[in-house]
Amino acid sequence: MIVRDKSNSFSLLFAWHGTILPKVLPALMSVILISGVLVYLSREHFFSLPAVPAIGFTIFGVILSIFLSFRNTACYDRWWEGRKLWGALIATTRHLSRDTHILDTEDRELLLYRMMLFTHLLRDRLRQQESNIEHYQLDTQFDPIAFNQIKQQVNPAQWVLEQMQKQLVECYRSGQISDIIYNNLNQHTVELGNIQAGCDRILSTPLPFSYSVLLHRAVYSFCFILP
Repeated sequence: MIVRDKSNSFSLLFAWHGTILPKVLPALMSVILISGVLVYLSREHFFSLPAVPAIGFTIFGVILSIFLSFRNTACYDRWWEGRKLWGALIATTRHLSRDTHILDTEDRELLLYRMMLFTHLLRDRLRQQESNIEHYQLDTQFDPIAFNQIKQQVNPAQWVLEQMQKQLVECYRSGQISDIIYNNLNQHTVELGNIQAGCDRILSTPLPFSYSVLLHRAVYSFCFILP
C-alpha cells in the first residue's frame, strides 16, 4: 500500500503527484480560457450572453452532488476492498510460513521463496510496473530458461502459484506429508489465488461507463454556463 505524508496541510493543498490534477489540467485550462474569452467579449459588447436562471444552477448542483457522491463512494469501496485483500495476503503468507514447518528445511525454504516471488510479481502486476527479480533465481530453483520467461507469461504471479502447488503435490506423492496436511497447505495456495483474483477484479473493472459520461457532461455543462 502506498502511504504518503499528510502531516503538512499546506503541501496537501498544492499536492501534484498522486492527484487527479495533472490529468484534468488541460480540460480545466480549456474551460477557463473559453469562459474568459466569452466574458471578455460580452463585457466589450461584441455580443450579449443570455442570462441563465438561478434555478438552472440549483438543478445542476443536485445532479453533480448525486454523481460525485456515487463516484466518491465507489472509489472508497474499491480502496477499502484492496486494503482488505492486501491484509489477507499478509495474513495468509504468515499462516503458510508457520504451517510449512512440517516440511523438510530445504523444501520449506524453497516454498517460501516462491511465495515471496509470487507477492513480488503480484505487486508489479497491480502497479503495472516491472522490477528486478534476478535475485530470486537461485533461491526458487526454477529452470533458468523458465525463470527468464516468467515475465513473458500472461499472468506471472499465477504461474509461480502453480509451481508452488506442484511442489506440494510432489511432497505428497513422495510421502513427506499426508493427505490431511496436504489439504491444509493447499488451502493457503487457494487463498492466495482468491486474493489475486480479487485484486485483478479491482484492477480490470473500471467505474460504469454511463456514470462517467453523465458526470463529465454535467460538469462541463456547469462550467460553461457558470461565467
